[in-house]
Amino acid sequence: MMPLMPHSDTVYLVVSLDVEEEGLFSGSYATRNPSVTNIVHLTRMTPLLKKGIRPTLFCAYSVLVDKPSRAVLKTLQDRVEIGAHLHHWNTPPLDAAPRDKKAGHTQYVSAADVPLELFAAKIQRLFQICTDTQGAPPTSFRMGRWDMHRKHWPALAQAGVLCDASIRPLHATSNGPNHFNAPATPYWVPVNAARIFETPLTVTPLIHNLPRLLTLLPRRIAKIAQTGLYAWGALTLLPVYHSLQLMQAVTRIFLSRGGNVLSLTWHSSEMMPNGAPHLPSEASVARLMDKISTYIDWLRAHVALQCLSMDELRQELGDSAPTPRPVAEDTPQNDWTYA
Repeated sequence: MMPLMPHSDTVYLVVSLDVEEEGLFSGSYATRNPSVTNIVHLTRMTPLLKKGIRPTLFCAYSVLVDKPSRAVLKTLQDRVEIGAHLHHWNTPPLDAAPRDKKAGHTQYVSAADVPLELFAAKIQRLFQICTDTQGAPPTSFRMGRWDMHRKHWPALAQAGVLCDASIRPLHATSNGPNHFNAPATPYWVPVNAARIFETPLTVTPLIHNLPRLLTLLPRRIAKIAQTGLYAWGALTLLPVYHSLQLMQAVTRIFLSRGGNVLSLTWHSSEMMPNGAPHLPSEASVARLMDKISTYIDWLRAHVALQCLSMDELRQELGDSAPTPRPVAEDTPQNDWTYA
């Protein structure tokens, strides 16, 4: 089979996991003492680590304050990057007026409604416990639920974030952030006197110019089409939701259009049987891990592959990454940059 790209052209693979509590796929979010028994299942990554991947583990506060979970992270620390992952609904300081449907849980989790002063305090608390856990400040960050809004960037810069992975291109919903026109490849986000290296999730439209073509529609229809494009007109490199064949299709399309950084991600609870509704058994988890392993083998057979953590990618590609500006129809309603 012909290579996906000439072997002289390097393809970078960044693997990341949201390392967090269980129960996030049920529509109910624990605000206090969430269960983190899934963390022991991070050991399922061992075969992938032997293949040379350098995953970034975006760890939530609930994981970092749990002693058994910290012990598991300690065993992996030399082979992974430990990043920070904000679940604001259970990261102190907690909201004095929780919107619980039952004691200790909430269904209301929009980061856009957290007051900025409280948001910054949560970021500082998360980064402090992350520093205490690994002995050094984290440099990489991901917002829970891809809920990154424009107003959040200054708090990240102030906390010392150098790399972010919270942006999901071609994704915009009526009640969430607008990442629709975000670049598909790494870029810089200028934040006042600082800047943050963004590695977006790998998303590619089925038709190359489809996002631009939608802007030719009447404004109201275009907005409706954009809101649902991720569900009907784009492919995303999410191994839990796509077959191996679709993952390969995403990769082929993405690389054929000039991309060279693949961002692959899943959740820690998806490695625990019944840790998520869509993975109810040991067999289903085993199939997921086998699929990811096979995908990595397939990549190595077809491209000159280099596996890096988020921060290693920043050091490798930072000098050549662009600093894009929002396009006209994206201003001021954009959340993928602070420019």
